[in-house]
Formats: sequence, structure tokens, C-alpha cells
Amino acid sequence: MRAITLLMAGSIYSACTLAQPPATELGSMPAEELFPKVEFIFEERVHLAPAVVQGETAMGHRQYIPITGGTIAGPRLNGRVIPGGWDYQLRYAGGCGTLSADYFLEADDGTIIHILNESFSCGAPGQGGQRSFFRPRFEAPEPYDWLTRGTFVASLELDTSGEARDENGNRVPAIRIKFYEIK
Repeated sequence: MRAITLLMAGSIYSACTLAQPPATELGSMPAEELFPKVEFIFEERVHLAPAVVQGETAMGHRQYIPITGGTIAGPRLNGRVIPGGWDYQLRYAGGCGTLSADYFLEADDGTIIHILNESFSCGAPGQGGQRSFFRPRFEAPEPYDWLTRGTFVASLELDTSGEARDENGNRVPAIRIKFYEIK
């Protein structure tokens, strides 16, 4: 039995090595065709309520920002940000912090999509500061299950356009988040 197991393991190893590119020295630059590709899929303009500040805790400065709505536009997804999500923020004493935004989207066809955006960053986000990147995770039924199965990165910036408005036409604070699929 042991001989059969070793023979099978050797066959699997041989098949895997035949499909691999030639070995390179550890740490050497991979060929350009092996680099991940990035494809822009959509952008959100997320409307925000004022921050609710918990204040200083044993973990750091804690606050959350209610998500009050927004719009989605792009080549692979269009729709709206459903009001009612939260952007949880924790800023550490050293200037670094975490963000965890948990909310729902509604595609133009009515499909509901859950999104959890998470990040860890140091420095000042937004204009004039460090660019903020996120690791979004989606939970979506068909025909958007490609979001659930894919790997994504997102970037955030403050929306200074003045175009973010509530249902009464009043300007509201907003951010813009661009989503990219890694292929």
C-alpha cells in the first residue's frame, strides 16, 4: 500500500512540475506575463452621515460613520448603495488605523450584494495624504457571483465634486471608492 501511495504522490508531483515554468532563483523578478493584471470594474460614491465618536479606548480612538446611500457606476456594475451600512474606524496612537465598512449594494436589476471593505493604513488618507487601499469582499448571488469568487482591491478618495446630494437636493459628505479585479 505504501508503494502505491508513493507512486501516486510521485505521479502527481511529476504532473505538477511538467506544467510549471522553468525554475528561477528565489527572489528573482518573474516574467511580465506572470504579473497579476488589474481591471477597473466599478466606482461608488458613498454618502456619509457625521461621525459618531466613541472616543479613546484601550485599543485607540474609535468612531463609526453611518452610510446613508450613494450610487454605483462602471463597466461591470451599476446601481445604488443601500442606506444603513457602517464604516467602523479605529486609529492607533502611532498614527496607523483600521477601517471596516460593512454595507449592501443594489444592482440596477434589483440584485442585493453584500460588501465588506477592510483596510489597515498609516498616515493621513485623502487629498494631500497617503492613498488608501482596501481589500473588499463580496457576497453576491447570480448573475453577480463573480464578485464572490474574485479577488479585488479598492482605492478611496474624498469626493470634492459637490455632486453628492440627498433626496432633498442638499449636499452631503461623500467618498469615492474605485474597485479593481485582480486577474
